Amino acid sequence: MSAIAEVLISVFIVLGGVFGLVGSFGLVKLRDTMQRLHGPTKATTLGIGCVLIASMLHSIAIKGSVSFHELLITLFLFLTAPISANFIAKAYIIRNLEEDELPASGTGHGWSAYDDPPTLTKGN
Repeated sequence: MSAIAEVLISVFIVLGGVFGLVGSFGLVKLRDTMQRLHGPTKATTLGIGCVLIASMLHSIAIKGSVSFHELLITLFLFLTAPISANFIAKAYIIRNLEEDELPASGTGHGWSAYDDPPTLTKGN
């Protein structure tokens, strides 16, 4: 393996560790759920992404081929992290805030967490 590949892999592993550490520290130290969402969804996702990039570079340098496992993991991670953060935020809003405590949504509609669910009738 060339020295350039080793340096790149090392840089991505160290960056991944730093992002993971910062994300974990934020998860533990921030005050409430809405602030804690940034730790796992932003910094930790970037940390895992850096480690996966390092793994892909290692695979290219050693085997000479791209490993699609890391690409699939990265795709899954970047698709599921924002969705789970959205669900956690909505659950927090519904459980801890009243609708009049929230700022205006800026549209003609209210907040989706407080919209009445559509009623279903038989035959529809």
